[in-house]
Amino acid sequence: MIKVDFQLDAKGLACPMPIVKTKKAIQGLENGQVLEVIATDKGSKADLAAWAKTVGHQYIGTTEEGDVLYHYIRKCNPEVADKAEKTFEQTIQNEEIAGRGGVILDVREAAEYAFGHIPGAKSIPMGELSNRLNELNKDEEIYVICRTGTRSDLAARQLAEAGFTKVYNVLPGMTGWNGELKKEE
Repeated sequence: MIKVDFQLDAKGLACPMPIVKTKKAIQGLENGQVLEVIATDKGSKADLAAWAKTVGHQYIGTTEEGDVLYHYIRKCNPEVADKAEKTFEQTIQNEEIAGRGGVILDVREAAEYAFGHIPGAKSIPMGELSNRLNELNKDEEIYVICRTGTRSDLAARQLAEAGFTKVYNVLPGMTGWNGELKKEE
């Protein structure tokens, strides 16, 4: 059993809100204290783990009870965390990716992808990315997209850390996509 110092109820919230609320809640904690985030968004598992790693907090883990996820994050040194909390610098607007070479990498959950994605986009959900890097070509431009630009920002940083140099975070993401959409039958 994990000793929890603060509990955050993020049930019913979709990306990027679990991260936004977690970021705010963790600011009020002391170093070493543990935050429990209760969420129902399946994508929050990968999102919160990637966010914590990126900003320097310790992602302890997640437990599941039915459809509810319980995430545990320990607050670490704020100087390190604040310095690391920067957005991925190489960005591109939605409308600029049409007709370009390279690959559009959709890091949303499989269900989100199935309900509507950019034709030809490759689906690798955020939680699977580190185990599927070998499916991507380091010499090819990679346009990372999610629903709002939050997960894709984390994924773009993860790719850059793995040695990918031609990576772009697509903004504002699928919520602002006006082009053609393909749905899985």
